[in-house]
Amino acid sequence: MAKFRYNNLDNVSTDKTLKEFRKWREERRRKKKDYSYVVPSTPPRLAYLAENRLETTITWIGHSTFFLQYEGMNIITDPIWARRLGFEKRLGQPGIPLSEVPPIDLILISHSHYDHLHMASIRKLYRAGTTLVVPIGLKRKMLRKGFHNCIEMEWWQENTLGKIKLTFVPTQHWTRRTPWDTNTSHWGGYILQPIESDSDKLPPNLYFAGDSGYFPGFKEIGSRYKLHVALMPIGAYEPEWFMTSQHVTPEEAIQAFVDVGAETMIPMHYGTYRLADDTAREALDRMESARLKQGISEERIRTLSYGETLIIQPENRITGQ
Repeated sequence: MAKFRYNNLDNVSTDKTLKEFRKWREERRRKKKDYSYVVPSTPPRLAYLAENRLETTITWIGHSTFFLQYEGMNIITDPIWARRLGFEKRLGQPGIPLSEVPPIDLILISHSHYDHLHMASIRKLYRAGTTLVVPIGLKRKMLRKGFHNCIEMEWWQENTLGKIKLTFVPTQHWTRRTPWDTNTSHWGGYILQPIESDSDKLPPNLYFAGDSGYFPGFKEIGSRYKLHVALMPIGAYEPEWFMTSQHVTPEEAIQAFVDVGAETMIPMHYGTYRLADDTAREALDRMESARLKQGISEERIRTLSYGETLIIQPENRITGQ
C-alpha cells in the first residue's frame, strides 16, 4: 500500500540529490572554521521553576528545546538531551539537567527529525498526565512507542489544552527517520494563546517556529495572529545553496520575525549540535547585522544562554485571530 506523503505550501521541494550531498561534504572538508565560541550557560533557577505556576517563563535548554511555563502548564518543545547526534558531539550542556526538569504537562513536537524528536528524552519526560502533541502522521508511531496520551494536529488546527488554545501552523521543511518514511508525517510550528477570559491582562501569545526555510507562510501567520514572542531558528544554514529551502539564514530569521509581527524574538537552533557548516558566532553576528539593517531595537531580540529563564509579564489583551 502506497504511503501518503506530505508537502510544503506551493509544493516547494527540499529534496537533494546524492551528487549535491557529496558536493557539500567535499566543501566541508576544505573549510577551516573557528569553533572556539561556546554558547554561555547560566545556572538554572530550579527552585523558582519548580514552584512557579503563575508567571509565563521561557528557559532555553539548547537547540530547539525550551522549557515553557504557560497558563499553569509545564511545557517542553522538541526535546533532545542527547550527548551525541549521530557522529556529532553536543557542544554545550543542557540548560537544565534532564533529571531536574519539573514534571511536564505538555510536550510539543514540530517534526520527526532526530534533533527535534529524541525518543530517549521523551521517555524520561513523559509521565501519567503528560500530553504529547505531534504533527499529523506521527501519532501511530508514538502510540507504538507507548506514549498513549498523544494528539496529532494538521496545519491551522486548534486544540484546547487546559487554559491554552494551541494552534499548529505551517513551516517549510521535510522529515525522515528511516529511508522509507520520508515525509510520511508533517512538520510545523505552534502558537500558544490563553483562552479568552474576563481578565484585562493575559499571558502573551507565544510562537514556536519549529524548523523552516523562509517562505510566505510567515506573513500569513502574522496576518492571522497577534504574536508577542517568537522563538525563531537562526542556525544550520551553511552551505546556503544546499540548506536554503529547509533552514532560514539569520537574515531570513529576522525577516520572518518582521513578517509574523511579533514584539520579541528569541533565537534558537544554533550552537548546540554541528548540523551544518555555520558556527554559533557566525549565526549570532549575522543576526545582529540584520537587526541593525532592519532598524529593530536591541531589546526586541533576547538572546538567551543555556539555562537562562526569561520571565514575561502579562500583556494587555490584543485581539488575536
